[in-house]
Amino acid sequence: MLDKLDELFKSHTIKPTFDLVHVILALFIFGKNPEGIGRYKLQKELLIGSGTARSLIKKLNEIGNFISVIDDNRRKGHVLTEKGLGILKLIKKKIPLLEKGDSKILEDIIVENKNICAYFSVIKGAANNVSSGIEQRDASIKINGLGATCLIYDGVNLKLPSNTIDNNMQDLVLNDNLQKYFKIRLSDNNIELETQDVIIIGLGDSYEKARLAALNSVLTLL
Repeated sequence: MLDKLDELFKSHTIKPTFDLVHVILALFIFGKNPEGIGRYKLQKELLIGSGTARSLIKKLNEIGNFISVIDDNRRKGHVLTEKGLGILKLIKKKIPLLEKGDSKILEDIIVENKNICAYFSVIKGAANNVSSGIEQRDASIKINGLGATCLIYDGVNLKLPSNTIDNNMQDLVLNDNLQKYFKIRLSDNNIELETQDVIIIGLGDSYEKARLAALNSVLTLL
């Protein structure tokens, strides 16, 4: 799936200043803005500089043919092409959800200060790739996030896996309020969890950073 994006990073001169997480998040953002989105807005959403945003859009347009320019006589923007819609559909088979989380409800399972923002994502069938949770935390921090928490669905309940807490403990089943919270949020997005699915919660001091933290952590499980 992700190998279809390799061409965006090939260069005989200068290595791209954007990362895979920016490419995938950009595709999600374009998918949520079918009326078009401009470079400046994309730059703010991805927390990247103007030069990096310009380079990313150029690669997505000219190399990947994933987006195209629209001009409605009022403003210019970009939308997904058929090829772009196709690659986003493939990505969503593995990562069907990337949504803002309620940090007040999630505070029982995120060990951070109160002034924190959260995003969560669903990864299909990735439970066997979760080890200590350190790799996901590090991926979050690498993109200026504040950490990440992995949850695994066992077919009945969502759990904090013991290997991400203490190897001498059993998996910790989430309380009823948290089980209900995720069940409702997933149902609202027409997503049904299956055994071995994973939810990653990414944290940041802004929602933009939390979203990048969640998605960059997700990429460690693919």
